[in-house]
Order: sequence, then structure tokens, then C-alpha cells
Amino acid sequence: MPALGMNQDTGRVVAWLRAEGDTVARGEPILEIETDKATVQLEAPADGVLAAISAREGDEVPVGRPVAVILAAGETASAAVPDPAPEPEPAPVVPVRDPAPTAPPAPAGRTPASPLARRLAAERGVDLAGLAGSGPGGAVKAADLVRARPPAPERGTWATMARRTTESWTTVPHFFLEREVDAGRLESWRASAERATPGVTITDLLVRLTAACLPRHPLVNGRWDGSRTVANAAVNVGIAVAVEHGLIVPVVHGADRLRLAEVAECRRELVERARQDRLRPEDLRDATFTISNLGMYAVDAFSAIVDRPQAAILAVGRILDRVVPVAGVPQVRRTMRMTLSCDHRAVDGARAAAFLTDLGDLIEEPAALL
Repeated sequence: MPALGMNQDTGRVVAWLRAEGDTVARGEPILEIETDKATVQLEAPADGVLAAISAREGDEVPVGRPVAVILAAGETASAAVPDPAPEPEPAPVVPVRDPAPTAPPAPAGRTPASPLARRLAAERGVDLAGLAGSGPGGAVKAADLVRARPPAPERGTWATMARRTTESWTTVPHFFLEREVDAGRLESWRASAERATPGVTITDLLVRLTAACLPRHPLVNGRWDGSRTVANAAVNVGIAVAVEHGLIVPVVHGADRLRLAEVAECRRELVERARQDRLRPEDLRDATFTISNLGMYAVDAFSAIVDRPQAAILAVGRILDRVVPVAGVPQVRRTMRMTLSCDHRAVDGARAAAFLTDLGDLIEEPAALL
């Protein structure tokens, strides 16, 4: 079971696309899984025969646990997927004065369970009373929760989005910075680039410009690890994409090393796969910053929710004519409003403002990128 994010503990098997015993080729989709980010297809890592499937459709599986094996020619499945190591049981506590020690009974109405099982149940909203425990005296263990399904029907991309945004909004101390920029030269750049790269969008230009700014602002490109801000060596820009069942964020990796045409091609492929439910695990990994652009709708400005553990997200509204003062004279200019949402634990207002200033200046004069 792959991990698509630092906060992911498990993934759910949605559907096997190939059956046990089928011959598969490297890169061929064999399994559809749902994680805390999205529903994606897992590709075969090698040529061979699919065997020893240990997770059924609907099963919740811990990250890193094998769900099947691929056998090369001549191999057998005799040593297939091992069971996870048993959860260690706590050492018995023997009372000093009791000649016949017995395990203390669970409080009235409380289901016996290990501490780890209680923590996992609380995180997933699972009622321990409804589980059959495999521990001593019927106590519920962590392994029992892996086999259990949450009672609430919180499945699918929309439920995943709802859970993640709720967690972020309630745990991340947000603050917001706004800037209105002159987008006239940005539109001129897009029109010029369109001749060489048909289909290039304002989002492509924003990814390119943002990626150029982020290396100079490591805290904005960083992540909060629970105690400090960790600077990311890579610049991986996530793009919020609306799909039928919610919102997902595929990632343009190494965006600061890509030319505009390469950014546009990568973005087109990601959006196409996202809308066809064909994203790969690597398409959703390791974003260091996110852009959410609603400029294609009648939205002037909005504030986005930070995607943990990232430090910031940029929300972009539409470009339209506005009357602005230029040297004391009112003029009509093509302007665009941006809102930078930040995790105040990871970056402070001054450093976030410095990034937004650099980005705004670059949008108003993209030639500075050259």
C-alpha cells in the first residue's frame, strides 16, 4: 500500500483491475486504491504473474503492508505476503498483596481494547463495541481495526476532501495576505506563448512564475513537521483540480526546472488523468506549494485552505477591467486579485509578504524571469 502524503496511515482497496493468476506487464494498472488524497490506480512495478492477493475490495490496509506479489518466471507463491507482526501485549501487572491476581475488569460499558486500538478507533470514528476482538478476553487489538470498516459512509473523493479540509482548518492557524496586480503583461505573455504552445493557460504561467519565486523563499516552500519548518529541496507545485466527486491536487514536480511548454504539457496530462480517474500515486506526492485558480469562473477573489503539511497556498481570481489610479489619474487596467493563505507556525507575515511581493512584481513584469 503506497503512501501519497506524510499524514497518510492507511489506504482502501477500491477494486482489483486484474485477477490473481493474470499475467501483468510493468506499468499496467492493476489496482485502484483510495487514500487520504484521492482515488488512484496502482501500476504493476514489474512483469510477471499477479499472485497472493491479501487485501479484498473494501479492505483498509496500513501503508507499507503488501497487498499482493508479482511472481517472475519460475517463482512460486509459497512465501507470499506474511501476516503483520503481532501487536505486543502489555506485561501483566501483579498486585503486591493479592495472592490470586486477576486482570482488572474493564469499566462498566467500556469495551476492552489495547491503547493503540483505542487511539486508532478514535481517529477513524470506529465504535469499539461493534468489533469482535482477537486479544485476551476478547480485547480489541489494532489489527482488528484494520479489518473493520468505519460505520459512516465516508468514502470517495468528496469525503476525503471534506475530512482533509476540516482537519486543516481546525488545526492550522491560518492568516491571509491579499494583493491586486496588473495582469496586462501576463495576458500578453499568454497570447504570445499560445503561438508556440497551443492551449497554454494563465495557470501554466502562474505555476512557472511561482516556481521561480519559491527557491528565494524557503519558508513559504517549506512544511511544518510538528515542531519546526523544514525547507523542501524540491519545488513541486500542486494544482487544485475540480473533478466530478470533489477536488484533488495533482503535482507538477520540479516546476522550477521546467520551461513553460513543459509545465503546460505536464498540467494537461495531470488534469486529463484526474478527470478520467487515472491518476498514479506519484502524481499526488510531495507537493511543496499549491495554486488554486478560479479565474475561469466569475470569482473576483477568495481564500483557500492550506493543505497540510505545506506552509501556504495561493488563491487566484479572474482577470477583469478595473479603474485604478496611475500617477494620480484614473485608468482602466486588466487586474487580478491574489490571496496567499499561510500556516502561521511555518511562516510569519513578513516573510510571506516578501514572497507575495516578489511574485506580484514578476506577474506585472514577466520579462524579469528572463
